[in-house]
Amino acid sequence: MAKKEVHIVGAGLAGSEAAWQLASFGTPVCLHEMRPHKKTPAHQSDGFAELVCSNTFKSRAESTGPGLLKLEMKAMNSLVVKTAEHTAVPAGEALAVDRREFSRQITIKLRNHPLIRVIEEEVTKPEPGEIYLLATGPLTSEPLGEWLAEATTEEDLYFYDAIAPIVDADSIDRSIVFEANRYNKGGEAAYLNCPMTKDEYHNFIVALLSAETVRPRPFEKEKFYRGCQPIEAIAATGMDTLRYGPMKPVGLTDPRTGTRPWATVQLRTENLSRSAYNLVGFQTKLKYGAQQEVFRLIPGLGHATFHRMGSIHRNTYVCGPKVLRADLSLKSNPVIYLAGQITGVEGYLESAACGLLAATFIQQRLENRIHSAPPANSAMGALLHHVIGSEQKDFQPSGIHFGLFEHLHFDSLAGKKKDIVRSEISRQARENHTAWLKESYFFQNDGTNSTNIV
Repeated sequence: MAKKEVHIVGAGLAGSEAAWQLASFGTPVCLHEMRPHKKTPAHQSDGFAELVCSNTFKSRAESTGPGLLKLEMKAMNSLVVKTAEHTAVPAGEALAVDRREFSRQITIKLRNHPLIRVIEEEVTKPEPGEIYLLATGPLTSEPLGEWLAEATTEEDLYFYDAIAPIVDADSIDRSIVFEANRYNKGGEAAYLNCPMTKDEYHNFIVALLSAETVRPRPFEKEKFYRGCQPIEAIAATGMDTLRYGPMKPVGLTDPRTGTRPWATVQLRTENLSRSAYNLVGFQTKLKYGAQQEVFRLIPGLGHATFHRMGSIHRNTYVCGPKVLRADLSLKSNPVIYLAGQITGVEGYLESAACGLLAATFIQQRLENRIHSAPPANSAMGALLHHVIGSEQKDFQPSGIHFGLFEHLHFDSLAGKKKDIVRSEISRQARENHTAWLKESYFFQNDGTNSTNIV
């Protein structure tokens, strides 16, 4: 008997990961992607898993939430994590990638998979009776967004996200900008640092706050995710806010002066050739002309050539605790699943993890298995618990961090240093995830899919 085909809408990080997982389980997939026929305000290519905002998958350190999540995903044969490792560029302790090569490799793998057929079309609503996974991300098209709003009876199904600019490496003044990681961590220096004096910082803030921004349309209201605030919105909360946030100078010494700068703008490499850099933490909704004027006030960027300007776009997500079941399907329509940023996770890594979870739960359904999820005191389980088990009031998207974990049994560590406590949380979480993984019929003990055809 032929296996039932699963429809996945959206070939972003969540959709790509889910398609790979289901196909690896032996389940046929129809992957719907509306590009290139219909573009989004943020995407620039037609490739799958395009990284829009930045090129980093956060820390590799096992004693951090992102580092732990990577380990768990890799044990579950994550396409996204493995491809990220294959296309990595220097970024200190972070896992950053050459975004074009990353997207290219994932696109090739999915298009060439014998159990995945790709249809380039816009899906405006799911077909009745079919299993759908909506992984349309923060830029869900209006027709599908309207269908989802009706299916969930939710209002105001959006907030705003912002994108940082990218500058050409040859246009950066290296006599001012210096290479260094904070506290010299992570081996080879992966960041360029633009040091500011007190006066330069003050002049920059004044210009930033007086620059013209892109305004929302009359029928929309701004609801910025606090972890991805536009740089000018952060600056508006106080003159020194940025130098304690994205422009903090700690752990850095300007070689020209031998002292710590008053503030620092960090640039992170975009690709293996280091021909382009993005401004770390500089998501913005300034108009393009204003961006060039203001950002060229940053020391070392006086003659910067911008490959991409920052921009702002609508970001769609549901109130997961209110509308989703434990397996990420809709309470109102259990054959419709959601994954990625549309569920209320924030970040590339987290979106892919959500796609991996959704694929696992769909496979459980297809084989009439009892629902089984990673425990809430693992990284995967903590992220899932945030989506489906948080308080409904004021629910906001979140990336992975230790604050999401259920209480673990480390009472003996009371009063210990933070690094020791985090290391113990990480150890216990890995044990919890490994125990669940060994019980899962999908995975062999080495963590690879039993039907994997890689």
